[in-house]
Order: sequence, then C-alpha cells, then structure tokens
Amino acid sequence: MVSESIYLLSIFVLAVFVGYYVVWSVTPALHTPLMSVTNAISSVIIVGAILAIGADLGVSSVDLGDADKGSSLTRWLGFGAIILASINIFGGFLVTQRMLAMYRKKD
Repeated sequence: MVSESIYLLSIFVLAVFVGYYVVWSVTPALHTPLMSVTNAISSVIIVGAILAIGADLGVSSVDLGDADKGSSLTRWLGFGAIILASINIFGGFLVTQRMLAMYRKKD
C-alpha cells in the first residue's frame, strides 16, 4: 500500500505540471482575466491560511504533548501560505496594471 505522504506528493507534482501547461497555453489576450482569477484564488488561499493559523489557538493552552508540534507546524505553514499568496496577489496587480496600460491612448 502506498503511504499517504507519497500519494499527496504525487498529486502535488501532477498539479504543478498541469498548472504549468495550462498557464503557458493561454493566449496573450487572456492574460489579464487570468491574472484576475489567480488573484481571486490567492485571496481564498489567504483566508484558508488565516484559518489554519487560528484554528488551534484555543487548544494550544492545554498541554497536548506531541500534538502541539503539529499545531506549530500548521501555524508556520499557514504563515508561509499567507506570504506566498500575498506576493502572488501583488505581482498579479502589477502585471494587470501593465497589461491595461498597453491599451491606454498615449498623449
């Protein structure tokens, strides 16, 4: 039987390959709407990461032994997700502004 971590890692690798080929096959005319969608997805990721950070704050005051290490890892992963998704949102807005500037009339 395949362990759960190998199973989840294979899904992650498959998602990376599918995402790469989907993004690079988009025509240039659709890049601005695509960036808007990725910004929306990243905002959902930030909400989920905030929930992951705050999910066990009430439980952490109880002595859980080794279970507290898992909650600490969850908080750090949630914090990392917030940082990466914030960079993605900021970059998406910059790219969208640059794409929209190409369609403005020059004086």
